[in-house]
Amino acid sequence: MRLGTRWPVGAAAPASLPGAVRAAVSAVEEELEATGQATTGWGWTLTYLEDRPIVDLDDGTRIRLVPGDDAALITTVELDAAQD
Repeated sequence: MRLGTRWPVGAAAPASLPGAVRAAVSAVEEELEATGQATTGWGWTLTYLEDRPIVDLDDGTRIRLVPGDDAALITTVELDAAQD
């Protein structure tokens, strides 16, 4: 079992995350900043499903590692749940 963690928007993502997921977190944060979205008090939550990281932002953004690839998928909690 792997424990997750939580960190605020703008802080460094955990070093244990695959590079593709860290890059996706940075891309989401850059887009939020570029659009002027207020993110005060927002945070990311890292959990693991079948030993793969899932990162959720307080606004419903979800980032998953694509199995077998060095890539991450950015979606929303609602869309992700609908696909399961």
